[in-house]
Amino acid sequence: MRDRAPARGGPALSASQAAILGALQGPTELLPVSSSAHLRLLPWLRGWDHDGLDPEHRKAFEVAVHGGGAAALLIGQRKLIASELRELDARRLAVIALSFIPPAVAGLLFERQIEGRLGGPGGTAAGLAIGSVAMLVADTRPQRRGHGEARPGDGLALGFAQAAALAPGISRNGATLAAARWRGFTRAQANLLSRTVALPVIGGAALLKGVRLRKRGVDRGLRRSLAIGTAVAFASTLASQGLIKLVERDRALWPYAAYRLGLAAVVLRRRLRLNQVDE
Repeated sequence: MRDRAPARGGPALSASQAAILGALQGPTELLPVSSSAHLRLLPWLRGWDHDGLDPEHRKAFEVAVHGGGAAALLIGQRKLIASELRELDARRLAVIALSFIPPAVAGLLFERQIEGRLGGPGGTAAGLAIGSVAMLVADTRPQRRGHGEARPGDGLALGFAQAAALAPGISRNGATLAAARWRGFTRAQANLLSRTVALPVIGGAALLKGVRLRKRGVDRGLRRSLAIGTAVAFASTLASQGLIKLVERDRALWPYAAYRLGLAAVVLRRRLRLNQVDE
């Protein structure tokens, strides 16, 4: 059975569905398990009727809850962010700029194609599995680079990782952690780099999606879903700040990779069952 793409012009998420997905955003964004995969797979696994949901609206909701989570991170991590800003220099600016360019270009040119081809449960499960393998392999690298040692080449590597994370299930957090670990950064520093380069991309995506939605017009149902999802995502991310320490405490990435592989297996098993029913 092929993954069906939702038709345009369908209904918006209900208030309760938007709240559930917003609550899920916080913990899944702070751990390298792909929040986007969870936002896509939970409705499918729970049997919510999303076949009529406009794909542009669905993506707008995902960007909105990511924006709510990013706003919560700005508040919850304000001391760390202020400390990093005080150390900002030309080299650090180059790292951030080079980490932004690849995902910005890829998003502008290929976002709709990626969504159309890889946005279904099967593609998302594949992204979870591929990202897991990348994390496992990268985490075997030695931890020899620490704070303040990132160079422009590292920024470019992180940028390509963020561009790859446009594929559903890959995970921006997981991909940038893998890229930083592959380049020899400690787990704690890899986590800091991952958070640092994510905020500009999330902000840019939210701005772009907002402009597109304004041009198309936003109906009352979608406005309500966006508002509820964003508010709940903000609250859940703010309440889940302690999860960041789980990744920072020099812990291996294999538990997160194992969880991702388990979720991918659940999805593939359900798809096989649905295929058997269709036959």
